[in-house]
Amino acid sequence: MTRFLGRLGGWCARHGRVVLALWVVVAAGLMGGSLVLGSPVSNDVTIPGTDAQRAHDLLKSGFGPGYGTGGTVQLVLYSADGPLVEERRKQAVEDALDRLRDMPHVVQVDTPYRLGGIASNLRIGLITVRMQGHDGTKLAENTQALSKAADPARAAGIEVVAADSSTPADKEIKTGPSEIIGVSCALLVLVFAFGTLAAALVPIFTALVSVATGLGVIGLLGHVLDVPKQAGIMATMIGLGVGIDYALFLLSRYRRLLADGAPVVESVRRTVASSGGAVVFAGGTVIIALSALMLGGFPLLRTLGWITGISVVTAVLTSVTLVPALLGLLGHRINALKVPFLGRRASGSGWAGLGAWVARRPWRVLFASVLVLAALAAPALALKLGPLDDGYGTQGSEPRRAYELMATGFGPGANGPLLVVAELPSRAGDADLVDKIVRAVEDVDGVAHVATPKVNSSGRSVLLQVVTDYAPSDSRAAEVVEDIRAISGVHVGGKVAALADAGTRMSERTPLVIGVVVLLSALLLLLAFRAPVVAVKAALMNLISLGAAFGALAIVFSIGLGSGLVGMDPPASSSYLQTIFFSVPIESYVPLMLFAVLFGLSMDYEVFLLTAVRQAYLRHGDNARAVAEGLGSTGRVITSAALIMVAVFVAFIAYPDPMVKTFGVGLAVAVAVDATIIRGFLVPATMVLLGRLNWWCPRWLDRLLPNLSVEGHEEDPAPRPREPAKLGV
Repeated sequence: MTRFLGRLGGWCARHGRVVLALWVVVAAGLMGGSLVLGSPVSNDVTIPGTDAQRAHDLLKSGFGPGYGTGGTVQLVLYSADGPLVEERRKQAVEDALDRLRDMPHVVQVDTPYRLGGIASNLRIGLITVRMQGHDGTKLAENTQALSKAADPARAAGIEVVAADSSTPADKEIKTGPSEIIGVSCALLVLVFAFGTLAAALVPIFTALVSVATGLGVIGLLGHVLDVPKQAGIMATMIGLGVGIDYALFLLSRYRRLLADGAPVVESVRRTVASSGGAVVFAGGTVIIALSALMLGGFPLLRTLGWITGISVVTAVLTSVTLVPALLGLLGHRINALKVPFLGRRASGSGWAGLGAWVARRPWRVLFASVLVLAALAAPALALKLGPLDDGYGTQGSEPRRAYELMATGFGPGANGPLLVVAELPSRAGDADLVDKIVRAVEDVDGVAHVATPKVNSSGRSVLLQVVTDYAPSDSRAAEVVEDIRAISGVHVGGKVAALADAGTRMSERTPLVIGVVVLLSALLLLLAFRAPVVAVKAALMNLISLGAAFGALAIVFSIGLGSGLVGMDPPASSSYLQTIFFSVPIESYVPLMLFAVLFGLSMDYEVFLLTAVRQAYLRHGDNARAVAEGLGSTGRVITSAALIMVAVFVAFIAYPDPMVKTFGVGLAVAVAVDATIIRGFLVPATMVLLGRLNWWCPRWLDRLLPNLSVEGHEEDPAPRPREPAKLGV
């Protein structure tokens, strides 16, 4: 692979204009195509084999217009100046209902002046609009159009807000200023790292081309596949981070070779042949980790994983082709536009000194690092998983306003009603049997209200809309779901039931996903370094950084100490103490997605550090000295790369969506811990203690493994020790 990458890098350097033009055309074409043709998004929220999916399938089989396939939109009315039943206001509402009935695809409009349509205070009402035959991927646009049609009610002084009936997975997340903030912070770090504006702009430009290409591909895939709405934001987050980092590693190596007097094209060739291999392997670990999500048993998570991996693929491709092309075009001008007092060539003595300091006291460093990491990970035991509802939305936003009005007027459970479907025997539509089912559901603890039952056209199924005493995010709502399911022949669907089933499925499949990711990543490292001990140790180290990330998530969201700082707004009626400790549940699929992303990203720094240590060890065979030299040569680059990652991820915390905030906090903390405590102290300490055992490989395994090589190992003149003559330092 080293020879192949070297030839590829040399060719790109010699044909820089062609490569640059091709990438610009590809990125512009794909991005332009997705903008012109549109980027359809449609989350597959099915969970095969679950009770909620069975209820959903029964709904689709014929429960009237708008059920299952058409969509439902609710408009909440609030009259602050008087009751909705007052004649003038009632006439305004009737005018709004007439306009709603004339809207395209609307097949049924339920007036608020019906049983259960107006709250007991007579000031809050609910209009339910059922639609059929519309584009289900444009729920937000359709909801806005329906809300606009209710303007006659607004003219009478009635507040009209659209209640969001979608699940958190349905939220459309649009790009915004966070990308600009992240890129600006990354540029600042690069300027400090390189000292020249020309060098700093290369990783930024490469990452932007990579992200544009990936987003274009993802957008066009939406025409043939179900692309989750989160795919774009996840691809942008990960694509920016790894795209800038990979280019940074290559650029650092190139500038060192150039400073040592190597010709431009030769410097590029050697850079891609060596650091390019580390980039390919690092990207491979991220892709493997994301691909393992297909074993989660949750179609949405599976699709989100492999589609997000597209951004990593484009980052690797631009790193080994576009970066060499830019370096070939710039040549020595890579050091142009110098910033005063910055960019002096670092000798790495500070990081090498740290490595030597760790090598002299490995046991003490090991114990201290483990204690610190254990303290950071301990709060993870308090991690609170559960569904999110609009009660955690941005204060003052329309979904949250509708949520609060619904909770005030009809109870907290009205924001997430259960759709109970019972299958009837051959005596179709038996009224006594239906009454028996209704009474059984009403007798379940936590059930506040059961709407009038609706029997389908065949008379073989009955639908009940059930309102519980609890908000959708309350864990007790899920308990009510299970109690209702205990009734014979009854299936429960709806938002609460679906998310509860998703959480159960995630908990069942999590051990399998973790095991596969760890095993495959360790196998990839084994192929790269031909050292079983290093491969296993690296996988375990990455799990440790994950513990620290989950601990941070628990502190910020589950315990609530800091949720306000990341923009989570507590209810207006909260006390001062509740404002400080505002607990927010974390979606059940988020930890598994975070695990896959973090495990892959953590492996990046492991690969770059290990390649430097291994090269030093192959030169002189002194393990402790090799650790110090490896840390010295990579410490500054890894720190700069980590700062860029942290800056990008922290910038995304500004997004209003709680899921994006969760990812921003978890990714930022994990990368920061990984690049400091783990790579700076724990990994060097363990490598010093393991001694030559780090690079030991049984002869039979050495013969079986293909010689893929990272960082040009096969070109090193020194032989690699097959088995240690002595174990230890």
